[in-house]
Amino acid sequence: MNLISAVYSFFKNNIVMTIAFFAACITTFFIPVDKEYIGYFDFKTLTCLFCVLAVVCALKNISFFYVIAKKLVRYFRNARLCVLALVYITFLGSMLIANDMALLTFLPLGYFVLTSTGKEKYMAFTFIMQNIAANLGGMLTPFGNPQNLYLYTKFNIPNLEFMSIMFAPFLISILLITLCCIFFLKPDVLEIEDEEIHLPKGKTVLYLLLFILAIAIVFRGIPYWIGLIIIPTAIFFVDRHALHMVDYPLLLTFVFFFIFAGNMARIDVVRSFFSYLLDKSTLLFSVASCQVISNVPSAILLSQFTGNYADLLIGVNIGGVGTLIASLASLITFREYTKHNPKRSGYYIKTFSAFNFTLLFILSGLMFLPKIM
Repeated sequence: MNLISAVYSFFKNNIVMTIAFFAACITTFFIPVDKEYIGYFDFKTLTCLFCVLAVVCALKNISFFYVIAKKLVRYFRNARLCVLALVYITFLGSMLIANDMALLTFLPLGYFVLTSTGKEKYMAFTFIMQNIAANLGGMLTPFGNPQNLYLYTKFNIPNLEFMSIMFAPFLISILLITLCCIFFLKPDVLEIEDEEIHLPKGKTVLYLLLFILAIAIVFRGIPYWIGLIIIPTAIFFVDRHALHMVDYPLLLTFVFFFIFAGNMARIDVVRSFFSYLLDKSTLLFSVASCQVISNVPSAILLSQFTGNYADLLIGVNIGGVGTLIASLASLITFREYTKHNPKRSGYYIKTFSAFNFTLLFILSGLMFLPKIM
């Protein structure tokens, strides 16, 4: 009975993964399991994602990101600048450690700063801006968002081309987020207590070297199987708890959607329908798809029907803002906020929707307008 309860809780607490699982199961009725299934899986993407997440968890366990963030935040003494610092840290963090890990790392810091200074009134706004920063900040690098890593690997996009595609929406996102913080926050004076935390030198050096190795794998500098051997082995002997902390439901979500997308691509009617819509506008259809089935599954599914990876890449990144389910990162933020403010979920959703849809319309319009002129 305990096992059944544990399995139920696991699926209930990982709703996106659960949807992916049932979607994959349903498609097997149309495309029975055969030898072609093995070709659905992008093992390099799964390996890169696992390695990055494992190293990030290890760094998090020694408070590495907390120390860096704390050093930056303590220099800012008013609410506006402090929240901007938190948002920029999350923005930068999403570029380096992926959007969901950036939120899991820096949302607690935002909570600590606001509660310790008596500025809880800014919590919903701060969490929403951190969430938007995580979703949009990660767009510039191949490993910033999970869907980026998948598309970067699937289409073998050159590094400079990848960044050039995402550079314009990235800069616009920074500007929009900054303006929101300036206009909607007051420069209230803050008093933040300094707290000294000393990093263990040996572990810090080791984890940073492993992180560099993980990034080298992402950028195709080193074969991915080397990282799969070295990184988990090293972490197992130094901090095996970090391996337990890896977001395995996210990895399983990829696995299930690989099956779903692969099967959908083999159904003639579906292939024709999606190809028709993507021919009309890959950018707009990918943005719309994210609002319904989230950005990661949208990237995996739609990549089966179009070779226009530039518009698809932009679409599934800016499409991460909008509805609460447009990105897994948004669900993480909502869960974190309601944990501290269980009676204000309605207020949060209204505020979240107002800011997210405003930014979504602006970004979509600015990216789509040049294509019709």
